[in-house]
Amino acid sequence: MDPRGLVAIWLAKIATLLSRATGKGGSTFPGRVALAVDPWVLRKMGSQAAGGGVLVTGTNGKTTTSRMISAICAQAGLRVVGNRTGANLIYGVVSAFVQSCDITGRLRADVGIIEVDEATMPAAAAQLRPRGVVVTNFFRDQLDRFGELATTVLFVKRGLNLIPEDSGAFVALNSDDPLVASLGRGRRGVVYYGVEDRGVFSGDLIQSADIVNCLECGSPYQYDGVFYAHLGIYKCPSCGASRVPPGVALTEYLPSEAGSRLTIHTPLGAIVVDLKVPGIYNGYNALAATACCLAMGLSPERIRRGLETYSGSFGRMETIDMGGKRVLMALVKNPAGFNEVLRTVAEAPGRKHLVICINDNYADGTDISWLWDVDFERLAGSRGAQSILVSGIRAEDMAVRLKYAGVDPAILTIEGDLGRALRSGLSETPDGATLYVLPTYTAMLEMRKIIHDMGHAKMFWED
Repeated sequence: MDPRGLVAIWLAKIATLLSRATGKGGSTFPGRVALAVDPWVLRKMGSQAAGGGVLVTGTNGKTTTSRMISAICAQAGLRVVGNRTGANLIYGVVSAFVQSCDITGRLRADVGIIEVDEATMPAAAAQLRPRGVVVTNFFRDQLDRFGELATTVLFVKRGLNLIPEDSGAFVALNSDDPLVASLGRGRRGVVYYGVEDRGVFSGDLIQSADIVNCLECGSPYQYDGVFYAHLGIYKCPSCGASRVPPGVALTEYLPSEAGSRLTIHTPLGAIVVDLKVPGIYNGYNALAATACCLAMGLSPERIRRGLETYSGSFGRMETIDMGGKRVLMALVKNPAGFNEVLRTVAEAPGRKHLVICINDNYADGTDISWLWDVDFERLAGSRGAQSILVSGIRAEDMAVRLKYAGVDPAILTIEGDLGRALRSGLSETPDGATLYVLPTYTAMLEMRKIIHDMGHAKMFWED
């Protein structure tokens, strides 16, 4: 490491200590410090990873997929550097690498597994020159930042174009998402993954589906079925464009209260995985991780063991025991993801107790109109929720949306303070039952700190 890079790392490490001493965590500020001193410090650190780096991007599932890949790599004896907090802008990526370097600037990792925001893809690809990229899905998300989906896809495409095809880098793409699959057109080294279990079909396209027309000719797609949102088995009856058959495929999905059993077909044989996190979207995350790790040369047995050790990411379908009651915290940030969380909650037996926390800070997205595209009608009626507390900066807006979804006002409480909302929700929840806490990003960070201060969870840097 050259002197300028060393100074950048040292100052960033000092910034990490100061940030954590004030309870902030140090997930982004140290990266700002390092880049201010040396704009190319990330390339200098990343080039030391003998196993190269993998970028994981897309709208939903980045954190979970990257954590699953990291768990598999750990089973293979590889030391991993990754931004496990979910800080996926360039500052967060740099901070993660700084924390994995010693004071001589040497990287203490064999491989980098890095989740990146879609808009960060070009900068991350230019600095890290990855050996592989995983793209999960594309949904409407933070319209105030990205605008329409075409802009989001363009960011990722620009990042992919910065990776020379003769470098041998692979790209793992979701064949069930037309937008993601389109990135593989004319490109070498593409691995497609997708779901083949038609028993998982959720029905027809719904209002929140983001893609309904063929990307080639503009005619409406014809779907054999939809797994969720616009992800499904599709074709265009006009021009013949159709879903690419996946080489890594989920052939059987069996849900349970605490997780699911997956049967994954691969070119090296079937893998049967008992996953500790529920939901078909986590099945997709496991598929993406499997496709990535196969492309990295890891064995099916390593993949199975790694996936079975994974038990949830920070605030993403994370289960926390709180004095004989369980809190299941699931980050929500757009219609497609929120709908799947509600679907998973609805599949659990019994009446449900929920705390929904909606903030509109910059990191959440300041436009919350997307709440009107979420299927909150699932929570209404005799088979829906037994109690719902709404909290956060936009608690009242959430309450209005639930009113129009048909939720009984008698079970609905507005409590703007997150700490009081959590305690009230726990008091409503019987012993041995689960309280479902569904927060947006900044509300999740605040709620997670409240739970930590109550003595029931570690902060991410202590984990």
